[in-house]
Amino acid sequence: MKSKHLLGVLLVAAGTLLNGKGTCSAGGYIITHSDMKLDAQDIRDIYLGNKEFGGNLRLVPVDNQAIQADFVFTILGIEMGRYNSVWIKKAFREALNPPLVKMTDREVLDFVKSTPGALGYVSVTPGNDVVLVKKY
Repeated sequence: MKSKHLLGVLLVAAGTLLNGKGTCSAGGYIITHSDMKLDAQDIRDIYLGNKEFGGNLRLVPVDNQAIQADFVFTILGIEMGRYNSVWIKKAFREALNPPLVKMTDREVLDFVKSTPGALGYVSVTPGNDVVLVKKY
């Protein structure tokens, strides 16, 4: 079980190395599975591991490797190093897994569309098969 947590932490850390600190400010769209109703204010709590359920539904956040640094800086208001630090602590202290990491907008859209409780962010305008929570 601990190896799953460690793998998740390492994936988040690898994202930092690949993305660096970059904040492209291109903006994006926060999306959820069609069965979810979230407020934009919930997003920060979810991505920092402070909210795990929306009603009776387990939330499944997913990071988008392509725009992760911009999302973390713009929406969460922290740098990637701090984001990784939060998840390393959560993994070891609370046995929580960090958000899954998908590499592209298409992978995030497909995952969110097909996974109940899923939410993510993309740089392309999402279709009608997901719920748009916020444009940033």
